[in-house]
Amino acid sequence: MKNKKLVANAEKQKRYRERQKALGKKLVRGYITPDAMDNYKEIVEKTGWTDNDIISNSLRITYAAYKNGQIRFLNNWLQEDDKKKLMQKRHKKG
Repeated sequence: MKNKKLVANAEKQKRYRERQKALGKKLVRGYITPDAMDNYKEIVEKTGWTDNDIISNSLRITYAAYKNGQIRFLNNWLQEDDKKKLMQKRHKKG
């Protein structure tokens, strides 16, 4: 009985993935850094977005920045924010 449930679940997942693919959607996977996870949690808390929304909107916002010549500006901001967080961590330890 347990094996039948596993097979049925796998088939259901396969159909779901096929439907998503047919809708033109692509599965994107990867590992994120602890800092990115903090950003993720804050975005979820403030917006209520799902993982799909966050990834889609992040890609679209990054693309908009690229098309408008703002990638360097955003990258510099991220680097400065990382430095601030590092200094805050060091200050708390010290």
